[in-house]
Amino acid sequence: MNKNIWSNPLLKSAIKSDDVRMPEMLLGYLIGPFGALLSSGIFTSMLQKYLNEVLGMSNKFLTVLPLVSTIFIIIANLVVGQLIEKTRVLAGKARPWILLSAATLSIASILMFIVPAHGTLKLIWIAVAYNLYYSVAYPIYNTANATMVPVSTRNGQQRSALASLSNIAGLGVMGTGSMVFPILASNILKNDQSRWLMIMIFVAIITALTIILQYKFTRERVTEEDLHAADKGKELSAKTVSMAEQLKAVTSEKWWWIIIIFYMLFQWSGAIKNGAMTQFCEWVVSLDLVGGDWGIAQTILSIAGAVPMAVAVVVVMPLASKIGKAKTTFIFLVIGFLGGVLAGLFPENLVMVGIGVGLKCFGSSPACYLILAMLADVIDHIEYKTGFRTDGLTMSIYSSLMVAATPIGSAILNALLSAFGFDQMLVFGEGVQSQSARMALSVSYIWIETICYGICALLILAFTVEKNLKKEQEEIKKRKGLS
Repeated sequence: MNKNIWSNPLLKSAIKSDDVRMPEMLLGYLIGPFGALLSSGIFTSMLQKYLNEVLGMSNKFLTVLPLVSTIFIIIANLVVGQLIEKTRVLAGKARPWILLSAATLSIASILMFIVPAHGTLKLIWIAVAYNLYYSVAYPIYNTANATMVPVSTRNGQQRSALASLSNIAGLGVMGTGSMVFPILASNILKNDQSRWLMIMIFVAIITALTIILQYKFTRERVTEEDLHAADKGKELSAKTVSMAEQLKAVTSEKWWWIIIIFYMLFQWSGAIKNGAMTQFCEWVVSLDLVGGDWGIAQTILSIAGAVPMAVAVVVVMPLASKIGKAKTTFIFLVIGFLGGVLAGLFPENLVMVGIGVGLKCFGSSPACYLILAMLADVIDHIEYKTGFRTDGLTMSIYSSLMVAATPIGSAILNALLSAFGFDQMLVFGEGVQSQSARMALSVSYIWIETICYGICALLILAFTVEKNLKKEQEEIKKRKGLS
């Protein structure tokens, strides 16, 4: 990449302060990611329904497609991670790729809604479009976006705040996808493919504009440290560190394994839950209180989850600062586990499921808000031990787990539904789903995630990287001649 290009005033960051301030927090880590991830939030909640019921695609196809695509998704994220790690320009190493994704992500997000073909050609089109989004466009954005928290600052409190805002943006789009979009889908879009296309074109425009906003209102202060230190000859350039060396560094660190396994269980179980939500509301929970409208039922459950998570923001950050991120996460996950048990015991009762979901979401809030900050702590610790950073590799793996969560969750969900007799044709009023199919939806929506919360609570107790982190960060700065 030509240095002169990034010297252009249009491509320079609007952020000049050495400290993270409000414009950077709101525009770079909340509004920007919200718009960028909006299509993903809609896909997570509604893509299963769109492909299954609007396009009439079989559960078998929708089981095989995401499983095969996962291979490409993982490869793409690893490649993007290394491209980010080797990028050294005035704009940083992650921000140039964020800017590129303004085009790739917005275009890819509408291709699954064009579908000009029929029969076999339609299947091919969907398979290609699906992979252009999940295996190309999304890895570029998501890996770069995840990398921004570790390279934004070394200030622990500021980094936790940015991680929280970034994840609040992700949760916000999930809320939009599960609260606003179901009502839109059930009352306006219905099974009209052209209407789905028009709304996704609108979403794509928002995506492009907000990603550009994110690029302009972010800054990579840690990357700038590395560039200055490299000029002094005091820093091992990331270009000389092979992927094998990076892999050895991360895989030999126990805390890296703990947080990665924790995140995989947390994210994948959540993807299964989100994918099952619409059909759970259609076929399992009683709709008597909402006049038979599953869209309203889904919105109620989404609000029941969103409100406690919003309230938790006030509690999580002060508590994490006082007792640590890991202990805070453990306490809340126990609450989430108990909420899941409550919902699982009364799956047909909308009120009880709503209370249980509310407790689950409240309990999940530290894991959602602080995961990037905890990963950033591990990256700093590995840098202290090895002398080089592994942002690109770690965040490519993080992004792989996140992006693969939806297709793998979808594949597991469709496999369960097929095994227990769920028939998508019954949505047209030809009958009711079997008791076993409704049970499969209850397991998918409630129990899988609940069990994983219990496992994650035990894992996070062993995550103690924060104990000596400040001393390690000071030592890193001394090595770079920055303190």
